Amino acid sequence: MINIETQYAGLKLRNPLIVASSGLTNSAERNKEFEKAGAGAIVLKSLFEEQIELQSNQLMQESQDYPEAADYISGYVKANQISNYLELIRKTKSLCTIPIIASINCYKADAWTDFAAQIEEAGADALELNVYFLETGFDYKWEAMRDMYVNIIRKVKQTVKIPVMVKLSKMVGNIPAIANTLTVNGADGLVLFNRFYQPDIDINTMQIVSGNVFSSHSDLSDTLRWTAIVSGKVRDVSVASCTGIQDWEDVIKCLLAGADAVEMCSSLYTHGPSIISQILTCVEEWMNQTKYQSISEFKGKLSYANIPDPALYERSQFMKYFSNRD
Repeated sequence: MINIETQYAGLKLRNPLIVASSGLTNSAERNKEFEKAGAGAIVLKSLFEEQIELQSNQLMQESQDYPEAADYISGYVKANQISNYLELIRKTKSLCTIPIIASINCYKADAWTDFAAQIEEAGADALELNVYFLETGFDYKWEAMRDMYVNIIRKVKQTVKIPVMVKLSKMVGNIPAIANTLTVNGADGLVLFNRFYQPDIDINTMQIVSGNVFSSHSDLSDTLRWTAIVSGKVRDVSVASCTGIQDWEDVIKCLLAGADAVEMCSSLYTHGPSIISQILTCVEEWMNQTKYQSISEFKGKLSYANIPDPALYERSQFMKYFSNRD
């Protein structure tokens, strides 16, 4: 009998397909639909500290005639946003039986631990941390970025007992190094990668506009490369691949590269929850045809550590590719 269960960051999943954090997971009722469709776990829409502060600032600007109300407004907005998020956790947990992973995005060290403690108390099964800052200064130092990551994961792990994952950006620098540092300092899992706002330029209006919000197959290459390298080089790491995963073949590719699970978003926006059951059916059929009885039998078979020539995942192959083309 085909077994598609997997272990990811200390969580036992009925299958490796996780619904990624997005506007789609901001509703408990919709999350139940994802569970019915077959999802192995769900990451709730992120709680953004920056968004809380933006809303607070907007309200304070509207109340400039009452400066004494500033602290009250700031406290009320924060409390209200957090309360709504905790209610989303509780309601989703009451409707679903699969693991529910909360997600927070902060930029102040104390906010991470404050939010994390409340999220665990509300019943989340795990916590995904979105840690990313766009560095553009000439005085940027890699050590400062590394120390910030370490400080955050240590403090959060001291605060909660549930598994804690870190969702990284592909622009973080030396990805294997930061992955190893985070794992050594307590991260239960890593998500590769986050997808950020994509800017574009409207040449008619001469304005900066939003680019394509959805990922595509062209984004999968980096995900596969770094999933394979990180899973193959970092000891005891648990990886979830994310970005560019559109169909069942992409799911299998990520598992072969060494992922324990995959997070999907764009394809769910395009096709709806039904794509989950279709993907899982195809994965099982592929396993049946290739004579694999469980995911553990082929997971990581093509990781950096398990192929004869690991350099196939490295950038030096770029020139070899073009040297063979007319």
